[in-house]
Amino acid sequence: MRKLLLVVCLLLAVPAWAQTIVIRAGNLIDPATGAVSKNQIILVKDKKIVEVGANLAIPKDSAVIDLSNEWVMPGVMDAHTHVTQSVKYFRELDHNYLIEATGQRALRGLYESQILLNAGITTVRDVGNDANFAAVDLRKAIDAGWFVGPTVQTAGKIIAPFGGQSRGIPQEIGPFWRFEYYDADNPEEIRKAVRENIFYGADLIKLVADNSDYHYSLEEIRAAVDEAHHAGRPVAVHVLGGEAADNVIAGGVDSIEHGFFLSDEQLRRMKEKGIFLSSTDFPSVHFAAGEFANAEKIGAAIIDRLQRAYKVGVKLAFSTDIVTDYKDENRAQMTWDYLAVWRAAGVPNAEILKSMTTNDAELLRIQKERGAIAAGLYADIIAMPSSPLDDIESLRKVDFVMKNGAVVRKPR
Repeated sequence: MRKLLLVVCLLLAVPAWAQTIVIRAGNLIDPATGAVSKNQIILVKDKKIVEVGANLAIPKDSAVIDLSNEWVMPGVMDAHTHVTQSVKYFRELDHNYLIEATGQRALRGLYESQILLNAGITTVRDVGNDANFAAVDLRKAIDAGWFVGPTVQTAGKIIAPFGGQSRGIPQEIGPFWRFEYYDADNPEEIRKAVRENIFYGADLIKLVADNSDYHYSLEEIRAAVDEAHHAGRPVAVHVLGGEAADNVIAGGVDSIEHGFFLSDEQLRRMKEKGIFLSSTDFPSVHFAAGEFANAEKIGAAIIDRLQRAYKVGVKLAFSTDIVTDYKDENRAQMTWDYLAVWRAAGVPNAEILKSMTTNDAELLRIQKERGAIAAGLYADIIAMPSSPLDDIESLRKVDFVMKNGAVVRKPR
């Protein structure tokens, strides 16, 4: 019943775009610098922030929201999501194709994305595994104002060497993975797959470089980057490490997804090229719940890689890659579980906040629209009773959410 009420409230949220909204922010965080400004006033109208300052004149007939005792910051972003996909165990990913059609996947995406928005996650980059472009339809429905939801970017179908991310499939079964993957095994096939993705509505291009015993060559990576960049789309690549990662880095992609086994030298080359690490830092308990082999060992490797990446100075993009259900937690609660991994890696709270706002906005190429509380940007604003700079777990207690100038949630 509680989940149903949440969805109903989000569906019925009505933006007051014609009216000026005044937010009294007791503590306003600038995640780009970690600075805190006291007793600020934020003026919001027509979806956007009009002005921010300490002694602003309050327009007549404006609606005032008092967050004088709260800590206010831009909405959180997640640079690696799969909101249309959910399985109990990692091994069931292929099975999912047989039981959920594209329409159901789109509805799941609406359900999951609204849970994330209610918790303060106002932008998601959905990197594939959405059947036949379900996340594109989700984005269109939210952008059209049919539903209240986060800003959605989507990669469409994932491009991969033959087999997608499946393994051990009998030949007579056929290539069922093409439900949400493009098989592309040379530069021209990759270019064609990039073009088809863009034609059907993809905001970015996602490749899987090394899921199998074979991996993409440098020439193939460059073909994807060249085609996507000429069309104004960034390229994200799933790669763990080794020679495949060397090719991905040399190919000039925009982000490496996961990169659990990247060497220090590879991380240094990423820094030199300005390549983001979308690090998907799974807590080991999530791996274990999904019956993933060697969960503790992989969890330790993830912490070590994140620690080394931070020390090298790689641009870090906060991201999760949640596809499984963990105990009785929803997607938002699972997202905050990742904070413990960042703390274990020694990343300061201010840098965590920067990674999930400023850095993610840059990676998503929306830094002139979102990711800060400044005049001219969309009013994606969250607040909580205590400082996330002092205790990053304060994000679990977000009690105010504004999306595009409309109040989605406010303190009782």
